[in-house]
Amino acid sequence: MDHKKHYPIQGAAWMLSAGLTFAVVNSLVQIASINFGLSSTSVALIQYAIALIVIIPYLTSLGIRESLKTDHLLLHIIRVFLAVIGIQLWLWALAYPVPIWQGIALLMTSPLFATIGSGLFLKEKVGLARWGATISGFIGAMIILEPWTDNFSWATLLPIGAAFFWACYALMVKKLSTQDSPSTMLVYLLLLITPFNLLLAIPEWQTPIGLNIWGILIVAGILTAIAQWAVVKAYSVADASFIQPFDHAKLPLNVLAGWFVFGWVPPGKLWLGAGIIIASVAFITRWESRNLDQSERNLTESRSNES
Repeated sequence: MDHKKHYPIQGAAWMLSAGLTFAVVNSLVQIASINFGLSSTSVALIQYAIALIVIIPYLTSLGIRESLKTDHLLLHIIRVFLAVIGIQLWLWALAYPVPIWQGIALLMTSPLFATIGSGLFLKEKVGLARWGATISGFIGAMIILEPWTDNFSWATLLPIGAAFFWACYALMVKKLSTQDSPSTMLVYLLLLITPFNLLLAIPEWQTPIGLNIWGILIVAGILTAIAQWAVVKAYSVADASFIQPFDHAKLPLNVLAGWFVFGWVPPGKLWLGAGIIIASVAFITRWESRNLDQSERNLTESRSNES
């Protein structure tokens, strides 16, 4: 059983800081694509290459050589490739542009895809309660998408695609975490993400011209590294079940950023659909946490009886 100390205020502060930072990053990459006409693949390559440079000292502190030791190199390569596809679809959505309020709300369906995948691929038992929460979450997504109206655009499916690939990535992390350390997961992610982005950027590469666009990309890259580090810090100082709901703050934070930068005002349907998605994800998170606690108690009781 995990006996790490739980610091709820610190954990919440780190998670909220990460959400705010990601909101700023999302607005910056939209400015790079919309105002400067830079392709989403070019933005991704530069953004994450700069983030890698910034975070190298942290990687060094983890012990890179030791962290690279694994018997599952191919699975790590596939895992990172899935993450990169998710990143590319998300940045494509931002460049289209899909309004940030719509994109973030649809991105929050990722845990629902993970629930389906855990049953199909990890052979975990997905009970009636989890299926019900998953279905209601996707109903919330449909309310936001409104595929039955004339205003529907195929581009609004891009955040759903990103959510799907990030869910696949999360399932592979769950599978590999039983055999490899968190530092191994992080090191392979950060080292492989730039070569994959490079391969995808080459066909439509655009060289940024001008100090303004380079300034935006450099700040976006630095903030990306800071946001990722803040997420790691949040989960390191507080319980995951406590931290997860604070991730939902990214919706109002991104709505505020989208309104401030681009003047996007979300319609009322956003809050109805997002409310259903958030309630569904919160239920699944709570359900998983309760089942995990019960399993740990049963294991402890079993060991006590054996002794």
